[in-house]
Amino acid sequence: MVVFFLINLLLSTSAYANIDGDALYALRRSVKDPKNVLQSWDPTLVDPCTWFHVTCNSEHRVTRLDLGNAKLSGNLVPELGKLEHLEYLELYMNNFVGTIPSQLGELKNLISLDLFHNNLTGFIPPSLSKLSNIRFLRLNGNKLTGRIPRHLTKLHNLKILDVSDNDLSGTFPTWGSFFKLTEESFKNNPRLEGPELMGSVRYDDNDGN
Repeated sequence: MVVFFLINLLLSTSAYANIDGDALYALRRSVKDPKNVLQSWDPTLVDPCTWFHVTCNSEHRVTRLDLGNAKLSGNLVPELGKLEHLEYLELYMNNFVGTIPSQLGELKNLISLDLFHNNLTGFIPPSLSKLSNIRFLRLNGNKLTGRIPRHLTKLHNLKILDVSDNDLSGTFPTWGSFFKLTEESFKNNPRLEGPELMGSVRYDDNDGN
């Protein structure tokens, strides 16, 4: 009975490790890596917890991805949204292009999302409003456009938001989790008009606005 339980536990752990490994390897296939920082990401290994820049918990689920300032270029992949135990996604100071995958909103355990100083374009995904545990959301220094999704004000654990140095437009909210934010969080967006009084304008987050 004990042996049967241990076998099932091992198989379950391997299956979850494969899910996380497949998601990370999808990122590796999508990017250029001139410094070979992803060289250890071997898809033939069952457990991605042995890969450099990857941290796991005791259940062998990926909880942290540290690839800041790694000289990576390319697109972020929607498969990152499958890293359901991820708490820290650190991809700052690279040359990622394209849009922020809406699937990142599925990372319910995420505490910190750092995508600053890349070349990301498009809207801030409204799906990020589902990141109920997020404390640090830094998207500054990209080429993001459109309005700031109003549902982000519902992120009650949010401590730091930085969307400065983009090309955002419209106004920014001043209620909910945004109440304690200063204008420093929004600076250097030439088309951003300033703070918005609650209820003064109605926006539809479904289209990225």
